[in-house]
Amino acid sequence: MFSLSGKKALVIGIANDQSIAYGCAKAFRDQGASLAVTYLNDRAEKHVRPIAEELGAEIILPLDVNQDGQFSQLFDSIRQHWGQIDICLHSIAFCPKEDLHARVTDCSRAGFTTAMDVSVGSFIRMVRRAERMMPPGGTCMTVSFLGSEKVVEHYNVMGPVKAALESVTRYLAAELGTSGISVHALSPGPLKTRAASGIAHFDEMMTQAASRAPTHQLATIEDVGAYAAFLASDEAANVTGGVHYIDGGYHIVG
Repeated sequence: MFSLSGKKALVIGIANDQSIAYGCAKAFRDQGASLAVTYLNDRAEKHVRPIAEELGAEIILPLDVNQDGQFSQLFDSIRQHWGQIDICLHSIAFCPKEDLHARVTDCSRAGFTTAMDVSVGSFIRMVRRAERMMPPGGTCMTVSFLGSEKVVEHYNVMGPVKAALESVTRYLAAELGTSGISVHALSPGPLKTRAASGIAHFDEMMTQAASRAPTHQLATIEDVGAYAAFLASDEAANVTGGVHYIDGGYHIVG
């Protein structure tokens, strides 16, 4: 029904082949897009590079979003190799463990600042750089969670952080709409990913979500990838600024 043939896609956030970012990267590739993939550091490279090579990624580079120089190097390399970027997926979030497991009331100033900058600020920095080389029809996406709008037990400070991320998505969509660039937040239900393993009692959260969702099924990374690929297509060019739930309907259950 749609194709990403000829499009160039940057995927930030692959940790392993169970990552949401991996599911999206594979869907982009399967629909014909060329890939650029990043890894956090030397330790992560040994896990991510084989996956990126298996996906046929043409660009594989380090990206620690705390290092502005690496952001610049990444987009300079994309410009030199491709000349443009059509799809950007931001699928990273971080909070220091002691703050993630604490009450929001007890979150430290440093922990809150770190969580906001890595999880939200880096999305803004990515979009700012992408805008300069993204033609009309381009798409920027990030990944949120239901804890942004409802209190999800044990999600703690990441709830307010994801709420900020969704608000940023709306503002970026409003600002870039006249340039023909769409901005989206994907909101999957609980998924067993490496990032989610840091949240206390996450297995219980997944079990509850599966039992309460109308479909009685958890979303998969393939589900998320398929939705992301559609949003990146020309057929979805007039869709922007939304939070897209991919959770078997879990978000509608009170």
